[in-house]
Amino acid sequence: MRCADHFGQLAGFDFAVTRDQALHVLDQFIGERLPLFGTYQDAMIEGEPWMYHSHIGLYLNAGLLSPIEVIRAAETAYHSGDAPLNAVEGFIRQILGWREFVRGLYWLKMPAYAEANFLQATRPLPDFFWSGNTDMNCLAQSIKQTDALSYAHHIQRLMVLGNFALLAGLSPQAVNEWFLVVYVDAYEWVVMPNVSGMALFADGGYLASKPYAAGGAYINRMSNYCRNCHYKVTEKSGEDACPFNYLYWDFLDRHREKLGNNPRLGMIYRTFDKMAPEKQAGVSADAGRFLEGFDKAG
Repeated sequence: MRCADHFGQLAGFDFAVTRDQALHVLDQFIGERLPLFGTYQDAMIEGEPWMYHSHIGLYLNAGLLSPIEVIRAAETAYHSGDAPLNAVEGFIRQILGWREFVRGLYWLKMPAYAEANFLQATRPLPDFFWSGNTDMNCLAQSIKQTDALSYAHHIQRLMVLGNFALLAGLSPQAVNEWFLVVYVDAYEWVVMPNVSGMALFADGGYLASKPYAAGGAYINRMSNYCRNCHYKVTEKSGEDACPFNYLYWDFLDRHREKLGNNPRLGMIYRTFDKMAPEKQAGVSADAGRFLEGFDKAG
């Protein structure tokens, strides 16, 4: 087999490749999954990669489906009583709102946007982004699913993979390249604003008003990944603690000069300031130990 060592799998190819097939995928989503899309769109469950998502991003980006026909199909389901408002509104907002917003931002800000690095993040991509061999189960699940299916939904991309890249200080250019390589729906105009602007805050707040940073509690609340993890999400410090917990606070501490005056982060910084000095020092030590460990491994 050619390129046998490359990321990605050939077995189980399930994507539509014609207009008729793409329309069939859309019809299946509207009829079978749209009614519960609003309730479960942010959930992450082991062994359930597809959930209630539409899986039509590829077909929209490649031109097999048009945004307006997708929107009208969702509207029809609502008016006929086949899908609730929260599901239809959330779905349409992603297409008519967010998708068009990032398209406009890309064309407005390129080519300089590709070099944006507000937080001066320079760490190279860890090897486990290609292998999935990490003790952090949420990352392993998301990366191995991506390897098998060339797909992960928006919360896996933003709040697991992107969140880790943000907290660990990974290079925006390296992260953008990875996203472009591994996802079947990846087109630069949609990937770059979502990665550089939303996930990594590399544009300094042009797209998002604050970094989408979170500790392990968020991942535990939105998934069952933490149940089978080597680390303990309830532990805040030490070798057994979920790395997201101390990386979160270390990230805020490292970037206080640039983020400290952000009004949406004021309460969080006040919480950090109330920590005992030894606890703050422990955050820095735990983060340094963890980051040094995968730096050496890479």
